[in-house]
Amino acid sequence: MWEPDIMLNLDCTPAPQTSAGNQKKKPRWFKRKGQFSERKVVNGTPKTQQGPRQTQHGGPPPRRPGSTEKMSLVKTTPPSSSEVNLTPSASNRSRPSPITSGTKGTTVCPSAGSSHRPAAVVIPSGNPSKILAIDCEMVGTGPKGSISQLARCSLVSYSGDVVYDKYIKPAAPVTDYRSRWSGIRPRDLANATPYAEARKEILNLLGGKLVIGHAIHNDFRVLSYSHPASLTRDTSRFPPLNRKAGLDEKQVASLKRLTKAIFNREIQTGKRGHSSVEDARATMALYKVVEEQWETEMASKSKPESPGLKVTVCR
Repeated sequence: MWEPDIMLNLDCTPAPQTSAGNQKKKPRWFKRKGQFSERKVVNGTPKTQQGPRQTQHGGPPPRRPGSTEKMSLVKTTPPSSSEVNLTPSASNRSRPSPITSGTKGTTVCPSAGSSHRPAAVVIPSGNPSKILAIDCEMVGTGPKGSISQLARCSLVSYSGDVVYDKYIKPAAPVTDYRSRWSGIRPRDLANATPYAEARKEILNLLGGKLVIGHAIHNDFRVLSYSHPASLTRDTSRFPPLNRKAGLDEKQVASLKRLTKAIFNREIQTGKRGHSSVEDARATMALYKVVEEQWETEMASKSKPESPGLKVTVCR
């Protein structure tokens, strides 16, 4: 006879007694009389601690079927200094204070716009009292006059006024006056200012100034002087100036050629040689032609004092 395969689950465990003399089995969450399990979050990890919580009848509150009641009481403590968010709010941001950099004549100042904008590095330009053009005339000393020595130096202002113009007597005997080019003759150096004294006067005038020159490295060499590159402008090596003269950008053109091409004016004429005052004025005139473009390019190439700084030229 076929019988169905039936499985019966017979639980022979006797039911719990409910008489007054017996107690029901305590729930798992119950720890001690009048106590309950409490969850506390410490450093992001839930932990369990004991704490009293009772109902009116002395026992724990009933839990509704299917509910997800949270039995946690998180103690709020003030954050430590390391946990405080130090990012300033938009209303709390303040303007940066001016900072003076180590380079003379260069200042870091707050920008005029929003506080999010970087500060600006200001390079003095266009101030007549801060710009000088220089030109030096040399004579030769040593064997066959092969060593160049300073014999005259002229400095002119932004407007072309003469600031300094003196004949200078070299420390070594002159063996070649180079009069055809320098315009220097023996009588000019008879009562000239000694080199050491003249050099001190010139360097005092150049300090902190924007100095313009044509092949200016030659002028600085005879002065045994090095001027900051950010405050030096050489009109013999600025391509836009050559373009205005219709010359090749890479060509090192003479001062005489540039002056003729741009201003249609002749300089360094005659047999008396060059005049350092005339050459310094011509150099300053060439600089003014491309001043705005030159200073803008110099500002963009300058290295900022700190990340996020922008270099601008204030006039």
